[in-house]
Amino acid sequence: MLAPDSTLVSEQGWQTTAATGSPQHAKKFNNQDFNRLRALCLSQGLLFEDATFPAHISSIGPNLLPEVKLRRIQWKRPTELQRNPFLIIDGVSRFDIMQGEIGDCWMLAALGSLTLQKQFLENVLPKDQGFQDNYAGIFHFRFWQCGEWVDVVIDDRLPFLNGRYLSVHPRTSNEFWPSLLEKAYAKLRGSYQNLHGGYLSDALVDLTGGVQVQFSLKDPPSDLEEILKAAATSRCLMGCSTSGHLRRNIELRNGIVQGHAYTVTGAVKIRYKNSWKHIIRIWNPWGHGEWKGPWSDDSPQWDNVEPQDREAYLRNKDDGEFWMSCENFQEQFSWLYVCNRTPTFLDFGDQHCTTWSVDRHINLWNPVHRNKYSSAGEVSKNPQYFFKVPDYGPKTYNVVISLMRKHADDMQDAKNLKIGYLITGENSKVLKQIFSLTRDVTNYFILSPGTYAVIPATTEDQEFEFLLRIFMKNQDYNENSNSLPSPVLPMDVPRQNQDSSYKAVFLRYAKQGSAIDALQLQQLLNEVILQDEMTSLGGKFSFDSCRGILALMDLNSNGRLTLQEFGSLWRSLTKYMDIFIKEDRNHSGFLDVSELKNAIQTAGMSPGAEQLFFLSLWQ
Repeated sequence: MLAPDSTLVSEQGWQTTAATGSPQHAKKFNNQDFNRLRALCLSQGLLFEDATFPAHISSIGPNLLPEVKLRRIQWKRPTELQRNPFLIIDGVSRFDIMQGEIGDCWMLAALGSLTLQKQFLENVLPKDQGFQDNYAGIFHFRFWQCGEWVDVVIDDRLPFLNGRYLSVHPRTSNEFWPSLLEKAYAKLRGSYQNLHGGYLSDALVDLTGGVQVQFSLKDPPSDLEEILKAAATSRCLMGCSTSGHLRRNIELRNGIVQGHAYTVTGAVKIRYKNSWKHIIRIWNPWGHGEWKGPWSDDSPQWDNVEPQDREAYLRNKDDGEFWMSCENFQEQFSWLYVCNRTPTFLDFGDQHCTTWSVDRHINLWNPVHRNKYSSAGEVSKNPQYFFKVPDYGPKTYNVVISLMRKHADDMQDAKNLKIGYLITGENSKVLKQIFSLTRDVTNYFILSPGTYAVIPATTEDQEFEFLLRIFMKNQDYNENSNSLPSPVLPMDVPRQNQDSSYKAVFLRYAKQGSAIDALQLQQLLNEVILQDEMTSLGGKFSFDSCRGILALMDLNSNGRLTLQEFGSLWRSLTKYMDIFIKEDRNHSGFLDVSELKNAIQTAGMSPGAEQLFFLSLWQ
C-alpha cells in the first residue's frame, strides 16, 4: 500500500507535490537569506555576526575538547589573519586542504573528491562571494539534505586554539575556502563536535545529492576492477577507509593510518614490464603521510613503466597522495565508497547505450506502521512502493535501492535505530531484506524482469521522515533506435519524425536554445501537450508540479532541463498519453476508478484495493 501521507511519484519519477529545491533555488537554512543579509551589512558598514551559529563554545560542542581548552578558544576573521585574504586562489584543489584538530577526515575525504568533479563543486561553492568585492564577513555554501538543497549562511569567524586552526587549515595561508566550507557543514550538522567522527558515505551524498554504494574490500565483488574503471571514467566521487578506532588514528609502519578516511583520486591500467597492472591513486586529507609500499613515490616499480606513463602519473611530493596496486588496496583498506548522480559505476563490460531512471518517494514513518521485519504477516501493513524491472537484456546490476532517514542527528537514540527495507516479488514473497544502523541504506541488485515492491521498515517505535529512491537501468533510446514508443503527438507536430519533433519543441521554448527552466516547462506542457478541451476543464500543469517534474528529471541538478533530459521526459509523457487515451473509453477527458486501475496496470504498477480507494477519493 502506498501510504496516504506520502509524496506520490509516478513510474518515471514525476513528483506531483511541491518541488524539491535545486542548487540555484535552495531552501534557506534557518531562514537566512544570504543576499539580503549581506546587503544589510553593507548598507550599515558592519561585518556579519551569525547569531544562529555564534562565535561561542556552543558552536564547538561541549565534548570536543576538555573544558580548559574550550575556554581558550579564540575566533578570528581571515581579514585579521592575512592582509590580503582570498576565498579561492588559482582554482579549487584537494591539495588546498590540510586536516586540523577535528576528526572529520570522512568529510574532508569527500571534499577532496568533490574538487575533482567541477560539475558538483559549482553546486556547493557559489561564486557570488569573496573578500574583494562586497565583503561583509558573510559567506554561504550549499548542501543536499534528504531530497533538497539547502543554502547555509555563516560569518567568517574561525576557531583557533593556542594560535593554531582548530578546524581544517589551508595549505596556502591566505586561501580560506576549505575552512569556511567546513564551518558551514559544521553549522548544518549542529556543531564542530558533530564533525568529529562520521561516515564518508554521508558526506559524499550531502555534497552531491547523488547515490552512493559501499563495497567491502575484505569480501570484494569479483568485478571490483571493472567497477573502479567505470567509476573513474564516468566521473564519480570515490573514497575509501581503513578499519580501526575512528577517533584514535594510528599510523602503521607502511604509512597507512588506521581508522581513517581517504579520497580515491584515480584508477588506471598501466603497462608494467610485459603485462598490464591496475593501480589506484589515493589522497590523505592530512595533506601528508603516504603509503610506503609498492607503487609509492620512491618505489622501484616506477622504473619498469614507460617513461611517458611515469611522467603522466608519478608526482613525487609529500602532499598525501600516492599510488598502490589493486591487490594492496584490498589488503590495506576495508571499504570503497562510490557516488554519482546515478549508479554509472555499475555500467561496464559489454553494456552500451544505457541510462538510469529514478523514482523518488518521501514519507513519514509512523509507529502505527511498525513491524518486526521478520514477520511476513505484519509487513503487508507497511507502505509499499512498486517498481517494474524492464526486460533489459544482459544479466547485470540493474537496480539500486537507497533508503535515507532525514535529520538523523537530531533524533533520539538515532545511532541505535536500525532502518532498512524488504523487496518482495509478485507473489509477495520476501526476496531480500537489508537493514543497517547507518543513515543511508543502499544496495545494488540483479533482478529479473517483473514487478517488485520495496517496503521500508524499522525495528523501533520511533517516527522519522525518509527518502526512498529506486534507480533502474534502462536501454537508452537514440536517434537511430527502432524501439521508441509510439507517442500521441500534438496536432502541429509531424508524427513521422518523433525525435526531431521533440527537438523542435525543445528549441522553441528553451532559454537561449540550450535549456528549459520550470516556467518554460509549464508553458510548453500547457501549450503543446494539453488539448484545448483539457485546459477548459481546468486540467493545467501548475508551476509547482512543473518544478517537481523538472527537479526529478534534472540529472545535472542545475534547475534546468537539457535536450537529452527533455527527450526522456518527452518519451515518458507520450507513453502515458497513449495509455490515458486508450483507457478513457468514453472520451470524457477523465478516468473513473476502473479505467484508472487499468491505466496503472498498463503502466506496469500493481495497485492494491486500499491504494485505489485513496485514489478514488481524489476524483
